[in-house]
Amino acid sequence: MQQRSASHFLKKRFNYSLIGALILILLISGVPSLILTHDVFADQHETAEVAAEEEVAKLDSGDTAWMLIATALVLFMTIPGLALFYGGLVRVQNVLSVLMQCFALTGLITILWIVVGYSLAFNTAGMEEGKITLNSFVGGLGTFFLKGIGVGTLSGSIPETVFVVFQMTFAIITPALIAGAFAERMKFSAMLLFSAIWSLIVYAPLCHMAWSGDGSLFGDIIGALDFAGGNVVHINAGIAALVAAILVGKRIGYQTTAMPPHSLTLTVVGASMLWVGWFGFNAGSQLAADGTAGMAMLVTQVSTATAAVTWMFIEWAKHGKPSVLGIVTGAVAGLVAITPASGTVGPIGALVIGFASGAVCFWGATSLKSKLGYDDSLDAFGVHGIGGIVGALLTGVFSATVLGGSEDIMIGSQLWAQFLSIVITIIWSGVISFIILKIVDAIVGLRVEEDDERMGLDLSQHNERGYNL
Repeated sequence: MQQRSASHFLKKRFNYSLIGALILILLISGVPSLILTHDVFADQHETAEVAAEEEVAKLDSGDTAWMLIATALVLFMTIPGLALFYGGLVRVQNVLSVLMQCFALTGLITILWIVVGYSLAFNTAGMEEGKITLNSFVGGLGTFFLKGIGVGTLSGSIPETVFVVFQMTFAIITPALIAGAFAERMKFSAMLLFSAIWSLIVYAPLCHMAWSGDGSLFGDIIGALDFAGGNVVHINAGIAALVAAILVGKRIGYQTTAMPPHSLTLTVVGASMLWVGWFGFNAGSQLAADGTAGMAMLVTQVSTATAAVTWMFIEWAKHGKPSVLGIVTGAVAGLVAITPASGTVGPIGALVIGFASGAVCFWGATSLKSKLGYDDSLDAFGVHGIGGIVGALLTGVFSATVLGGSEDIMIGSQLWAQFLSIVITIIWSGVISFIILKIVDAIVGLRVEEDDERMGLDLSQHNERGYNL
Protein backbone atom coordinates (compact mmCIF):
# COMPACT_ATOMS: atom_id res chain seq x y z
CA MET A 1 0.00 0.00 0.00
CA GLN A 2 2.82 2.36 0.94
CA GLN A 3 4.63 1.53 -2.29
CA ARG A 4 1.45 2.19 -4.25
CA SER A 5 1.06 5.60 -2.57
CA ALA A 6 4.66 6.48 -3.32
CA SER A 7 4.17 5.44 -6.92
CA HIS A 8 1.01 7.56 -7.11
CA PHE A 9 2.91 10.55 -5.70
CA LEU A 10 5.66 10.13 -8.30
CA LYS A 11 3.11 9.94 -11.10
CA LYS A 12 1.48 13.16 -9.92
CA ARG A 13 4.87 14.84 -9.71
CA PHE A 14 5.68 13.71 -13.25
CA ASN A 15 2.33 15.00 -14.50
CA TYR A 16 2.94 18.39 -12.91
CA SER A 17 6.43 18.38 -14.40
CA LEU A 18 4.98 17.71 -17.83
CA ILE A 19 2.46 20.55 -17.52
CA GLY A 20 5.26 22.84 -16.39
CA ALA A 21 7.47 21.73 -19.27
CA LEU A 22 4.76 22.41 -21.85
CA ILE A 23 4.05 25.84 -20.38
CA LEU A 24 7.79 26.54 -20.38
CA ILE A 25 7.98 25.59 -24.09
CA LEU A 26 5.24 28.09 -24.89
CA LEU A 27 6.79 30.84 -22.79
CA ILE A 28 10.28 30.32 -24.15
CA SER A 29 8.93 30.24 -27.68
CA GLY A 30 7.70 33.80 -27.19
CA VAL A 31 11.06 35.18 -26.08
CA PRO A 32 12.66 35.49 -29.54
CA SER A 33 9.74 37.56 -30.79
CA LEU A 34 10.33 40.01 -27.96
CA ILE A 35 14.05 40.37 -28.55
CA LEU A 36 13.94 40.71 -32.35
CA THR A 37 14.80 44.31 -33.12
CA HIS A 38 12.61 46.76 -34.94
CA ASP A 39 15.28 47.15 -37.60
CA VAL A 40 15.08 43.47 -38.55
CA PHE A 41 11.37 43.74 -39.12
CA ALA A 42 11.82 47.01 -40.96
CA ASP A 43 14.28 45.36 -43.33
CA GLN A 44 11.91 42.47 -43.91
CA HIS A 45 9.06 44.92 -44.53
CA GLU A 46 11.13 46.84 -47.07
CA THR A 47 12.07 43.57 -48.80
CA ALA A 48 8.41 42.59 -48.94
CA GLU A 49 7.49 45.95 -50.44
CA VAL A 50 10.14 45.57 -53.14
CA ALA A 51 8.90 42.09 -53.97
CA ALA A 52 5.32 43.38 -54.07
CA GLU A 53 6.32 46.05 -56.54
CA GLU A 54 7.96 43.42 -58.76
CA GLU A 55 4.96 41.11 -58.82
CA VAL A 56 1.53 42.04 -57.53
CA ALA A 57 -0.25 39.00 -56.08
CA LYS A 58 -3.95 38.70 -56.76
CA LEU A 59 -6.48 36.69 -54.81
CA ASP A 60 -8.38 34.05 -56.80
CA SER A 61 -11.76 33.20 -55.30
CA GLY A 62 -11.90 29.79 -56.99
CA ASP A 63 -8.49 28.77 -55.63
CA THR A 64 -9.46 30.08 -52.21
CA ALA A 65 -12.75 28.18 -52.15
CA TRP A 66 -11.01 24.94 -53.10
CA MET A 67 -8.30 25.43 -50.48
CA LEU A 68 -10.87 26.06 -47.75
CA ILE A 69 -12.45 22.70 -48.65
CA ALA A 70 -9.09 20.92 -48.95
CA THR A 71 -8.03 22.20 -45.53
CA ALA A 72 -11.20 20.86 -43.93
CA LEU A 73 -10.65 17.51 -45.69
CA VAL A 74 -7.11 17.15 -44.31
CA LEU A 75 -8.24 17.98 -40.77
CA PHE A 76 -11.02 15.40 -41.28
CA MET A 77 -8.24 12.84 -41.91
CA THR A 78 -7.01 13.12 -38.31
CA ILE A 79 -10.27 13.72 -36.49
CA PRO A 80 -12.17 11.53 -37.01
CA GLY A 81 -10.44 9.54 -39.81
CA LEU A 82 -7.13 8.41 -38.31
CA ALA A 83 -8.64 8.33 -34.81
CA LEU A 84 -11.25 5.76 -35.89
CA PHE A 85 -8.84 3.83 -38.11
CA TYR A 86 -6.34 3.39 -35.26
CA GLY A 87 -9.06 3.17 -32.61
CA GLY A 88 -10.61 0.10 -34.19
CA LEU A 89 -7.25 -1.66 -34.50
CA VAL A 90 -6.39 -1.65 -30.78
CA ARG A 91 -7.91 -3.83 -28.08
CA VAL A 92 -11.12 -2.73 -26.42
CA GLN A 93 -9.40 -1.44 -23.25
CA ASN A 94 -7.31 1.03 -25.28
CA VAL A 95 -9.73 2.51 -27.79
CA LEU A 96 -10.28 5.79 -25.91
CA SER A 97 -6.55 6.31 -25.45
CA VAL A 98 -6.03 6.38 -29.23
CA LEU A 99 -8.97 8.72 -29.81
CA MET A 100 -7.66 10.96 -27.03
CA GLN A 101 -4.17 11.06 -28.51
CA CYS A 102 -5.45 12.21 -31.91
CA PHE A 103 -7.75 14.80 -30.39
CA ALA A 104 -5.17 16.17 -27.95
CA LEU A 105 -2.50 16.39 -30.66
CA THR A 106 -4.90 18.37 -32.83
CA GLY A 107 -5.14 20.98 -30.08
CA LEU A 108 -1.49 20.98 -29.03
CA ILE A 109 0.05 21.15 -32.50
CA THR A 110 -2.36 23.91 -33.51
CA ILE A 111 -1.02 26.11 -30.71
CA LEU A 112 2.63 25.31 -31.40
CA TRP A 113 2.16 25.89 -35.14
CA ILE A 114 0.76 29.37 -34.56
CA VAL A 115 3.43 30.29 -32.01
CA VAL A 116 6.55 29.12 -33.84
CA GLY A 117 6.01 26.07 -36.06
CA TYR A 118 4.81 27.96 -39.14
CA SER A 119 7.72 30.38 -38.94
CA LEU A 120 10.28 27.57 -38.60
CA ALA A 121 8.69 25.79 -41.57
CA PHE A 122 7.97 28.60 -44.03
CA ASN A 123 9.80 31.80 -43.13
CA THR A 124 12.27 32.44 -45.96
CA ALA A 125 14.53 35.10 -44.46
CA GLY A 126 18.22 34.44 -45.26
CA MET A 127 17.52 32.04 -48.14
CA GLU A 128 19.24 32.37 -51.51
CA GLU A 129 18.50 30.40 -54.65
CA GLY A 130 21.11 27.71 -55.30
CA LYS A 131 23.04 28.46 -52.10
CA ILE A 132 23.18 26.39 -48.89
CA THR A 133 22.78 28.49 -45.74
CA LEU A 134 21.47 27.78 -42.24
CA ASN A 135 18.07 28.81 -43.55
CA SER A 136 18.18 26.04 -46.13
CA PHE A 137 17.45 23.75 -43.16
CA VAL A 138 15.10 25.79 -40.99
CA GLY A 139 13.10 28.98 -41.28
CA GLY A 140 13.70 32.22 -39.43
CA LEU A 141 11.57 33.84 -36.75
CA GLY A 142 10.08 36.61 -38.86
CA THR A 143 6.55 35.17 -38.71
CA PHE A 144 6.68 34.22 -35.03
CA PHE A 145 3.12 34.30 -33.63
CA LEU A 146 2.09 34.87 -37.30
CA LYS A 147 3.54 38.37 -37.20
CA GLY A 148 2.67 40.31 -40.32
CA ILE A 149 -0.03 37.89 -41.47
CA GLY A 150 -3.48 39.43 -41.69
CA VAL A 151 -6.72 39.41 -43.63
CA GLY A 152 -5.15 40.89 -46.74
CA THR A 153 -1.91 38.89 -46.76
CA LEU A 154 -1.64 36.52 -49.71
CA SER A 155 0.31 33.34 -50.38
CA GLY A 156 0.16 33.05 -54.16
CA SER A 157 -3.49 33.36 -55.10
CA ILE A 158 -4.98 32.43 -51.71
CA PRO A 159 -5.03 34.18 -48.32
CA GLU A 160 -1.95 33.30 -46.29
CA THR A 161 -4.25 32.53 -43.37
CA VAL A 162 -5.70 29.66 -45.41
CA PHE A 163 -2.20 28.44 -46.28
CA VAL A 164 -1.25 28.57 -42.59
CA VAL A 165 -4.19 26.36 -41.59
CA PHE A 166 -3.73 24.01 -44.56
CA GLN A 167 -0.12 23.35 -43.60
CA MET A 168 -1.15 23.16 -39.94
CA THR A 169 -3.30 20.13 -40.74
CA PHE A 170 -0.22 18.36 -42.14
CA ALA A 171 1.70 19.20 -38.97
CA ILE A 172 -1.17 17.74 -36.91
CA ILE A 173 -1.53 14.40 -38.67
CA THR A 174 2.19 13.59 -38.84
CA PRO A 175 2.84 13.02 -35.10
CA ALA A 176 -0.59 11.37 -34.87
CA LEU A 177 0.63 8.77 -37.38
CA ILE A 178 3.59 8.00 -35.11
CA ALA A 179 1.24 7.17 -32.24
CA GLY A 180 0.26 3.97 -34.03
CA ALA A 181 3.68 2.48 -33.36
CA PHE A 182 3.54 2.72 -29.56
CA ALA A 183 -0.21 2.27 -29.11
CA GLU A 184 -1.41 0.50 -25.97
CA ARG A 185 1.70 1.11 -23.87
CA MET A 186 3.07 4.69 -23.90
CA LYS A 187 2.17 7.21 -21.21
CA PHE A 188 -0.12 9.99 -22.36
CA SER A 189 2.19 12.55 -20.76
CA ALA A 190 5.19 11.13 -22.61
CA MET A 191 3.29 11.14 -25.91
CA LEU A 192 2.39 14.81 -25.49
CA LEU A 193 5.88 15.93 -24.54
CA PHE A 194 7.55 13.92 -27.31
CA SER A 195 5.10 15.18 -29.95
CA ALA A 196 5.50 18.82 -28.90
CA ILE A 197 9.27 18.76 -29.16
CA TRP A 198 9.30 16.55 -32.26
CA SER A 199 6.94 18.80 -34.19
CA LEU A 200 9.27 21.79 -33.71
CA ILE A 201 12.73 20.32 -34.21
CA VAL A 202 12.03 17.39 -36.56
CA TYR A 203 8.87 18.10 -38.54
CA ALA A 204 9.13 21.87 -39.05
CA PRO A 205 12.73 21.82 -40.39
CA LEU A 206 11.98 18.93 -42.78
CA CYS A 207 8.92 20.80 -44.00
CA HIS A 208 11.15 23.83 -44.60
CA MET A 209 13.77 21.77 -46.45
CA ALA A 210 11.13 20.46 -48.85
CA TRP A 211 8.63 23.26 -49.42
CA SER A 212 10.04 26.68 -48.55
CA GLY A 213 11.19 27.51 -52.10
CA ASP A 214 14.43 28.96 -53.43
CA GLY A 215 17.37 28.01 -51.22
CA SER A 216 15.60 25.05 -49.58
CA LEU A 217 17.75 21.93 -49.20
CA PHE A 218 15.45 19.37 -50.83
CA GLY A 219 13.37 21.51 -53.15
CA ASP A 220 16.13 23.72 -54.56
CA ILE A 221 19.65 22.48 -53.74
CA ILE A 222 19.07 18.74 -54.20
CA GLY A 223 16.09 19.05 -56.54
CA ALA A 224 14.01 16.28 -54.97
CA LEU A 225 10.32 16.06 -55.83
CA ASP A 226 7.91 15.80 -52.90
CA PHE A 227 4.55 17.17 -53.94
CA ALA A 228 2.49 16.46 -50.82
CA GLY A 229 4.69 14.89 -48.15
CA GLY A 230 6.50 11.66 -48.96
CA ASN A 231 9.58 12.76 -47.02
CA VAL A 232 7.98 15.40 -44.84
CA VAL A 233 5.05 13.37 -43.54
CA HIS A 234 5.33 9.65 -44.24
CA ILE A 235 9.01 8.70 -44.20
CA ASN A 236 9.54 11.18 -41.37
CA ALA A 237 6.68 9.72 -39.29
CA GLY A 238 7.53 6.14 -40.24
CA ILE A 239 11.16 6.35 -39.11
CA ALA A 240 10.22 8.12 -35.86
CA ALA A 241 7.59 5.43 -35.31
CA LEU A 242 10.13 2.63 -35.73
CA VAL A 243 12.54 4.27 -33.28
CA ALA A 244 9.71 4.82 -30.78
CA ALA A 245 8.45 1.24 -31.07
CA ILE A 246 11.94 -0.12 -30.36
CA LEU A 247 12.68 2.22 -27.43
CA VAL A 248 9.28 1.83 -25.76
CA GLY A 249 9.51 -1.94 -26.15
CA LYS A 250 7.04 -4.66 -27.02
CA ARG A 251 3.57 -4.92 -25.58
CA ILE A 252 3.11 -7.48 -22.82
CA GLY A 253 2.25 -10.76 -24.50
CA TYR A 254 3.33 -9.66 -27.98
CA GLN A 255 3.77 -12.71 -30.29
CA THR A 256 2.54 -15.04 -27.53
CA THR A 257 -0.97 -13.69 -26.93
CA ALA A 258 -3.59 -12.96 -29.58
CA MET A 259 -4.18 -9.21 -29.96
CA PRO A 260 -6.92 -8.88 -32.60
CA PRO A 261 -8.50 -5.50 -33.44
CA HIS A 262 -11.52 -4.90 -31.25
CA SER A 263 -13.64 -3.29 -34.01
CA LEU A 264 -12.81 -3.64 -37.68
CA THR A 265 -16.04 -1.75 -38.32
CA LEU A 266 -14.48 1.40 -36.84
CA THR A 267 -11.29 0.74 -38.79
CA VAL A 268 -13.12 0.50 -42.13
CA VAL A 269 -15.03 3.71 -41.39
CA GLY A 270 -11.79 5.46 -40.48
CA ALA A 271 -9.99 4.15 -43.57
CA SER A 272 -12.85 5.37 -45.77
CA MET A 273 -12.55 8.83 -44.23
CA LEU A 274 -8.80 8.79 -44.86
CA TRP A 275 -9.36 7.86 -48.52
CA VAL A 276 -11.79 10.75 -49.06
CA GLY A 277 -9.77 13.21 -46.99
CA TRP A 278 -6.60 12.37 -48.92
CA PHE A 279 -7.96 14.21 -51.97
CA GLY A 280 -7.54 17.38 -49.92
CA PHE A 281 -4.09 16.22 -48.86
CA ASN A 282 -2.81 15.62 -52.40
CA ALA A 283 -4.94 17.72 -54.75
CA GLY A 284 -4.90 20.55 -52.22
CA SER A 285 -1.11 20.67 -52.28
CA GLN A 286 -1.28 22.36 -55.69
CA LEU A 287 -2.74 25.37 -53.80
CA ALA A 288 -4.95 26.07 -56.80
CA ALA A 289 -8.03 24.72 -58.54
CA ASP A 290 -6.37 23.79 -61.81
CA GLY A 291 -5.37 20.90 -64.05
CA THR A 292 -2.54 19.73 -61.79
CA ALA A 293 -4.96 19.48 -58.87
CA GLY A 294 -7.32 17.48 -61.06
CA MET A 295 -4.56 15.07 -62.09
CA ALA A 296 -3.46 14.76 -58.45
CA MET A 297 -6.98 13.70 -57.55
CA LEU A 298 -7.11 11.17 -60.37
CA VAL A 299 -3.78 9.50 -59.61
CA THR A 300 -4.60 9.40 -55.89
CA GLN A 301 -7.74 7.40 -56.64
CA VAL A 302 -5.92 5.09 -59.07
CA SER A 303 -2.98 4.34 -56.77
CA THR A 304 -5.20 3.74 -53.73
CA ALA A 305 -7.53 1.37 -55.55
CA THR A 306 -4.63 -0.54 -57.12
CA ALA A 307 -2.80 -0.95 -53.81
CA ALA A 308 -5.97 -2.12 -52.03
CA VAL A 309 -6.69 -4.76 -54.67
CA THR A 310 -3.02 -5.81 -54.82
CA TRP A 311 -2.87 -6.39 -51.04
CA MET A 312 -6.19 -8.24 -51.19
CA PHE A 313 -5.03 -10.68 -53.88
CA ILE A 314 -1.63 -11.28 -52.26
CA GLU A 315 -3.29 -12.09 -48.95
CA TRP A 316 -5.92 -14.22 -50.69
CA ALA A 317 -3.24 -16.26 -52.42
CA LYS A 318 -1.10 -16.60 -49.30
CA HIS A 319 -3.74 -17.26 -46.63
CA GLY A 320 -6.67 -18.59 -48.64
CA LYS A 321 -9.06 -15.75 -47.77
CA PRO A 322 -9.02 -11.97 -48.35
CA SER A 323 -9.46 -9.92 -45.18
CA VAL A 324 -11.12 -6.58 -44.54
CA LEU A 325 -8.10 -5.50 -42.49
CA GLY A 326 -5.85 -6.33 -45.44
CA ILE A 327 -7.74 -4.39 -48.07
CA VAL A 328 -8.04 -1.23 -45.97
CA THR A 329 -4.36 -1.39 -45.00
CA GLY A 330 -3.48 -1.79 -48.67
CA ALA A 331 -5.56 1.27 -49.51
CA VAL A 332 -3.66 3.35 -46.97
CA ALA A 333 -0.37 2.08 -48.42
CA GLY A 334 -1.45 3.30 -51.84
CA LEU A 335 -2.43 6.68 -50.44
CA VAL A 336 0.94 7.01 -48.75
CA ALA A 337 3.01 6.04 -51.79
CA ILE A 338 1.26 8.35 -54.27
CA THR A 339 1.59 11.36 -51.97
CA PRO A 340 5.05 12.57 -53.13
CA ALA A 341 4.22 11.81 -56.77
CA SER A 342 0.65 13.07 -56.97
CA GLY A 343 1.48 16.38 -58.65
CA THR A 344 3.93 15.03 -61.21
CA VAL A 345 2.93 11.52 -62.37
CA GLY A 346 0.18 10.33 -64.69
CA PRO A 347 -2.27 7.41 -64.51
CA ILE A 348 0.30 4.82 -65.68
CA GLY A 349 2.69 5.88 -62.93
CA ALA A 350 -0.15 5.73 -60.41
CA LEU A 351 -0.95 2.15 -61.39
CA VAL A 352 2.67 1.06 -60.92
CA ILE A 353 3.08 2.98 -57.66
CA GLY A 354 -0.15 1.48 -56.32
CA PHE A 355 0.88 -2.04 -57.24
CA ALA A 356 4.41 -1.63 -55.82
CA SER A 357 3.21 -0.09 -52.55
CA GLY A 358 0.56 -2.77 -52.02
CA ALA A 359 3.11 -5.55 -52.51
CA VAL A 360 6.08 -4.02 -50.67
CA CYS A 361 4.04 -2.72 -47.72
CA PHE A 362 2.42 -6.16 -47.35
CA TRP A 363 5.93 -7.58 -46.99
CA GLY A 364 6.96 -4.79 -44.61
CA ALA A 365 3.95 -5.13 -42.32
CA THR A 366 4.11 -8.93 -42.17
CA SER A 367 7.37 -10.66 -43.07
CA LEU A 368 9.83 -7.87 -42.21
CA LYS A 369 8.19 -7.04 -38.88
CA SER A 370 8.01 -10.70 -37.93
CA LYS A 371 11.62 -11.36 -38.91
CA LEU A 372 13.07 -8.36 -37.04
CA GLY A 373 10.74 -8.76 -34.05
CA TYR A 374 9.91 -5.11 -33.31
CA ASP A 375 6.39 -4.29 -32.10
CA ASP A 376 5.03 -1.62 -34.43
CA SER A 377 1.51 -1.94 -33.03
CA LEU A 378 -0.50 -0.52 -35.93
CA ASP A 379 2.15 -0.74 -38.69
CA ALA A 380 3.05 2.94 -38.76
CA PHE A 381 6.50 2.09 -40.09
CA GLY A 382 5.39 -0.82 -42.24
CA VAL A 383 2.87 1.31 -44.12
CA HIS A 384 4.00 4.93 -43.82
CA GLY A 385 7.76 4.48 -43.61
CA ILE A 386 8.10 1.79 -46.26
CA GLY A 387 5.26 3.13 -48.41
CA GLY A 388 6.77 6.61 -48.27
CA ILE A 389 10.15 5.31 -49.42
CA VAL A 390 8.61 3.34 -52.29
CA GLY A 391 6.60 6.36 -53.41
CA ALA A 392 9.49 8.81 -53.12
CA LEU A 393 11.77 6.61 -55.22
CA LEU A 394 9.18 5.88 -57.91
CA THR A 395 8.41 9.61 -58.11
CA GLY A 396 11.88 9.96 -59.60
CA VAL A 397 10.94 7.50 -62.34
CA PHE A 398 7.31 8.15 -63.31
CA SER A 399 7.44 11.94 -63.08
CA ALA A 400 9.39 11.89 -66.36
CA THR A 401 7.42 13.00 -69.41
CA VAL A 402 8.52 9.88 -71.31
CA LEU A 403 6.58 7.78 -68.78
CA GLY A 404 3.48 9.93 -68.67
CA GLY A 405 4.62 12.41 -66.01
CA SER A 406 4.81 16.19 -66.20
CA GLU A 407 8.50 16.80 -65.41
CA ASP A 408 11.27 17.18 -68.00
CA ILE A 409 13.86 15.22 -66.01
CA MET A 410 16.65 12.69 -66.46
CA ILE A 411 15.44 9.62 -64.57
CA GLY A 412 18.89 8.61 -63.29
CA SER A 413 19.68 12.07 -61.92
CA GLN A 414 16.23 12.44 -60.39
CA LEU A 415 16.45 9.02 -58.74
CA TRP A 416 19.70 10.12 -57.10
CA ALA A 417 18.05 13.31 -55.85
CA GLN A 418 15.13 11.30 -54.46
CA PHE A 419 17.48 8.79 -52.81
CA LEU A 420 19.59 11.53 -51.23
CA SER A 421 16.54 13.28 -49.78
CA ILE A 422 15.29 9.96 -48.36
CA VAL A 423 18.63 9.23 -46.67
CA ILE A 424 18.75 12.72 -45.11
CA THR A 425 15.16 12.33 -43.89
CA ILE A 426 15.89 8.93 -42.34
CA ILE A 427 19.00 10.19 -40.54
CA TRP A 428 17.37 13.45 -39.42
CA SER A 429 14.19 11.83 -38.15
CA GLY A 430 15.84 8.72 -36.71
CA VAL A 431 18.65 10.38 -34.78
CA ILE A 432 16.70 13.34 -33.41
CA SER A 433 13.68 11.21 -32.53
CA PHE A 434 15.96 8.88 -30.58
CA ILE A 435 17.41 11.81 -28.63
CA ILE A 436 13.98 13.30 -27.88
CA LEU A 437 12.62 9.96 -26.67
CA LYS A 438 15.59 9.52 -24.35
CA ILE A 439 15.03 13.00 -22.90
CA VAL A 440 11.32 12.36 -22.44
CA ASP A 441 12.08 9.02 -20.80
CA ALA A 442 14.35 10.79 -18.31
CA ILE A 443 11.68 13.40 -17.51
CA VAL A 444 8.41 11.46 -17.27
CA GLY A 445 9.21 7.90 -18.40
CA LEU A 446 7.99 6.50 -21.71
CA ARG A 447 5.97 3.48 -20.66
CA VAL A 448 3.09 2.87 -18.30
CA GLU A 449 3.44 0.47 -15.39
CA GLU A 450 2.84 -3.22 -16.12
CA ASP A 451 -0.39 -3.29 -14.10
CA ASP A 452 -1.64 -0.20 -15.93
CA GLU A 453 -0.85 -1.75 -19.32
CA ARG A 454 -2.76 -4.91 -18.42
CA MET A 455 -5.68 -2.81 -17.18
CA GLY A 456 -5.67 -0.79 -20.39
CA LEU A 457 -4.80 2.82 -21.06
CA ASP A 458 -8.43 3.94 -21.11
CA LEU A 459 -8.74 3.38 -17.37
CA SER A 460 -5.13 3.82 -16.27
CA GLN A 461 -4.47 7.04 -18.19
CA HIS A 462 -7.92 8.60 -18.51
CA ASN A 463 -10.16 6.87 -15.94
CA GLU A 464 -12.79 6.17 -18.57
CA ARG A 465 -14.07 3.27 -20.64
CA GLY A 466 -14.70 3.26 -24.35
CA TYR A 467 -17.87 1.20 -23.94
CA ASN A 468 -20.29 0.88 -21.00
CA LEU A 469 -22.53 -2.01 -22.03
